[in-house]
Amino acid sequence: MTQTRSDAAEAARSVPGGGGVRRLARFLREVIAELTKVIWPTRKELITYTAVVLVFVSVIIAAVAGLDLGFAKLVLWAFG
Repeated sequence: MTQTRSDAAEAARSVPGGGGVRRLARFLREVIAELTKVIWPTRKELITYTAVVLVFVSVIIAAVAGLDLGFAKLVLWAFG
């Protein structure tokens, strides 16, 4: 009796650990194929994006710290 591909695939799936290496290899091939489709930023773009993120995060940190300090003083004033 000969097995078809779907029978062989089903048998590999039913055996614990069966076909795991093959599935991992396929996954890695697909990851590499997707990475070739990525448009990578240039060095100048990367520096610009990094600077924008750092400035934005610094502004948000300052705002949250200011609010925290303000609320802390308000609570101390109210409950003394």
